[in-house]
Amino acid sequence: MKAVLQRVSTAFVTIENEIIAAIKNGLLVLIGIEDADTTADINWLSNKIINLRIFDDDNHIPNLSVKETDGDILLVSQFTLHAQIKKGNRPSYIKASKPDKAISLYEELIHRLKNDLEKIIFTGKFGADMKVALVNDGPLTIIIDTKNKE
Repeated sequence: MKAVLQRVSTAFVTIENEIIAAIKNGLLVLIGIEDADTTADINWLSNKIINLRIFDDDNHIPNLSVKETDGDILLVSQFTLHAQIKKGNRPSYIKASKPDKAISLYEELIHRLKNDLEKIIFTGKFGADMKVALVNDGPLTIIIDTKNKE
């Protein structure tokens, strides 16, 4: 799995000009799923997302996690995170999972995040043409690849 985490002061997803999900302070997480992903990837990634200390404490030092700040998570599927651009100018998405596999892993990640954060996880709509808007706080953006846990 590949994830792009963005610390946000606000983020929302629209479909056909209708807001379907919105958060204030928290994380916008874009998630890309590939066939090699497993429940172990989900468990590791959820733990990392929930516990990363990237929110400021009272001294303006990033010492707090999204859980400790009672922040929200907006999770949006994005198969293009697995784009391969080695050849030519048209990205290939061959590594991205097809919906039949990806949807179940996406839903499993939502469930795991919900249990770990102990609150609702806001989401986009899998496979839909979405518009995502955000105000990146910091800006702070982190890229995570469960296949490269360095």
